[in-house]
Amino acid sequence: MRDRLGRSFGWLWGAYAVSAYGTGFGFGAFPVLAVLVLDAGPGRVALLAAAGRAVGALLAVPLGPWVEFRRKRPVMVATDLVRCGALLSVPLAYACGVLSFGQLLLVSVVTAAADIAFRAASGAYLKWLVPPDGLLLANSRFEATTWSATVLGPPLGGAAIGVLGPVSTVLADAVSYLLSALGLRAIGGTEPEPARDPETPRATALLAGWRHLLSEPALRPLFLNTLAVNGLLMATEPLLAVLLLGRLGYAPWEYGLAFAVPCLGGLLGARVARPLARRYGARRVLRVTGVLRVCWPVGLAGVGPGPAGLVLVMVVEAGLITCCGIFNPLLATRRLDLTPRHLVARTLAAWTVSTSTAIAVLTAAWGLLATWTGPRAALGLAGLALLATPVLLLPGRDRGRARGEAVAAEG
Repeated sequence: MRDRLGRSFGWLWGAYAVSAYGTGFGFGAFPVLAVLVLDAGPGRVALLAAAGRAVGALLAVPLGPWVEFRRKRPVMVATDLVRCGALLSVPLAYACGVLSFGQLLLVSVVTAAADIAFRAASGAYLKWLVPPDGLLLANSRFEATTWSATVLGPPLGGAAIGVLGPVSTVLADAVSYLLSALGLRAIGGTEPEPARDPETPRATALLAGWRHLLSEPALRPLFLNTLAVNGLLMATEPLLAVLLLGRLGYAPWEYGLAFAVPCLGGLLGARVARPLARRYGARRVLRVTGVLRVCWPVGLAGVGPGPAGLVLVMVVEAGLITCCGIFNPLLATRRLDLTPRHLVARTLAAWTVSTSTAIAVLTAAWGLLATWTGPRAALGLAGLALLATPVLLLPGRDRGRARGEAVAAEG
């Protein structure tokens, strides 16, 4: 299978790995800057996370058709360079003493929009590059890389903030995007020019991804479940940063360590996703891990200061991340299998825009909630809300098998 994925996939995987390690190293960099440099409270930190995603998603809406009808690798290179340039502006402004909350918001918007375009292009490019029976292996490798980067990145990033200053991780993240762009350029080869029907109305092309997501019976419940789960999980991130770094007095390296060690579970989950799918069936494993992954976050409401609190965060995150490590590559593969090749970029763009919007809305809502109730109570309410999300994954929801198999055969 390794040889069948080929040298080109190796370059793609390498480019993904270097940017993933940069992202892991820069984990939580903007909340850290907002809290430690700009003295922001929970409302402003939540606004930073929410507004960047919301406006970035809005700007990215027309990018789905734009990406669909262009060669995907040049789009990926361009968006890597855009993210590199945007992030480089942060250490430059900090060095000049002019870093502001407004600049962090603007950079968040630009990187969010570029990230959506990159995800749409990379998914379509992967489906073109890798044979159908290699997609789960490829997605498992990406997932394992993500979690291994998160194991090493946050504690090293926390240490770098302590030694080199609060913008050092942002600089490293920017450089990783530059290296990723160079790796993508090294793939070589000729990617075919996508065909386009000039008679298709612009509005029809724009909405094609959402129509597919909502009309495919096997994809719709996964889509709606992902919106709710990702939105609620990400809504807790800025609140947890405020609670741990601010009110409980965790050092940046402890904050990074609390999320890095549990990511070993994600690495394990990515490694066992394929064997579990072969033994029990991919859809069954997808459903079970989709339920199990939301049973953990309610425990974050009980976190306290000191070693005991650190251990509690690690245990909760380890359970969550292990389940996600199994669920995510199965979801990514199922999504590609159920989407015809001419709709992949628009479907992935619609999926990511919708997810980013859900995250933005729920992050803003939970930021306001935390302002009234405190971050601990808001974390507990998010955990309780997550327990209701598995209803979309109940047996009987996944009724698109025949249609999905026909789409997979077409792609």
